[in-house]
Amino acid sequence: MRLVVLSSKTGGGHEMRAQAIQEICNDLDIESIILRPLETDSHLYLFGTHLYNWIQRFYPRLHCLYFRWLEYASLHNHANKIIGSREFLRKMNGFYPNLVISVHAHLNHGFLELSKRINKHKPPKFAIYCGELADGIGFSKHWVNSRADLFCGPTKKTIDAAIKRGMPAKKCKVWGALLRSSFYQSKDLIEVNSFCLKYQINPSLPVGILATGANGVNSHKKVLHGLAKTAIGTQIIALCGKSTLLFNQLKDFQGKSKIKVIPLMSINANDMKILLDMSDWVFGRPGAGLTSEVISAGKFMYFDTSKGIMPQEQNNLNFWRSSGHEPVLIKNAAKLSRNLRHMKRGKYPNLLVDRELIVQEIKKLLSY
Repeated sequence: MRLVVLSSKTGGGHEMRAQAIQEICNDLDIESIILRPLETDSHLYLFGTHLYNWIQRFYPRLHCLYFRWLEYASLHNHANKIIGSREFLRKMNGFYPNLVISVHAHLNHGFLELSKRINKHKPPKFAIYCGELADGIGFSKHWVNSRADLFCGPTKKTIDAAIKRGMPAKKCKVWGALLRSSFYQSKDLIEVNSFCLKYQINPSLPVGILATGANGVNSHKKVLHGLAKTAIGTQIIALCGKSTLLFNQLKDFQGKSKIKVIPLMSINANDMKILLDMSDWVFGRPGAGLTSEVISAGKFMYFDTSKGIMPQEQNNLNFWRSSGHEPVLIKNAAKLSRNLRHMKRGKYPNLLVDRELIVQEIKKLLSY
């Protein structure tokens, strides 16, 4: 059996979910590949990806305009409009999948049509996994295609949003959070101690995490300058992603500050799971990927909205609210310290986390 995951490097959540599916395939001895046609098959689409990521990193509030334009333009809604369709079909015919799972809104229409062409007598099934946690202004109409064999998502609110936009209810299924395999596993004391020793973290002291997105979106320096004026006894783990510049700046800050700051470059899923389990709170953008991981670990999150809120991020805040928990929005990153000192931390919503359910659903899709 062969499975293709359709993904894109717009933000980090899509890639995390694509990796999660591929890990399941590896466990089941299913051949799999990840295709990213928006990055590899067209210079125009690649420019759009870079523009999205640039807006996310520097001017998130401007994404409202870009999002509306993409909703109107419907660039990928028909197979005959897809730039680079020949290259996409060449790759698909070369791999000849039995199942295609899309984890990106703009890969569910024209690319579905193209995918169904590779075997007209027995075309591959096409499933959509939407990572949005709830409905909202950022729930793209492009997620929904009634011609898909299955629409699935992390929550019932995700499914309700799809049905409202025309997805047949009989083709919808709640899969729960689609996370990398490490997030479904408990870590033993030896692993935790090894992790702490590796990064010089004191397991007896409180831990706060400053998260960063796949595109390096963060407010670390503003937060740390605010915290430097306080006397909190918390170890601050600052995730720097791939930015050596930020890492070196924080290492320099580390030597001059009263607070303990531990900057880390990109860490793997296993280390991220251990770090989340150790943490008392997380500060980061309200993206679906990070938010899902934090909730699955049962931790509280402070949401960084200092540069505005992207439409898709609003969906995840809506999930927090609709679950009866008011999210804590930090509009000025330098004032996070004030919230840590004076604000009671609220509770976090519940999220289905069941890898075996997802495994069985993938097996079912492949059993036709």
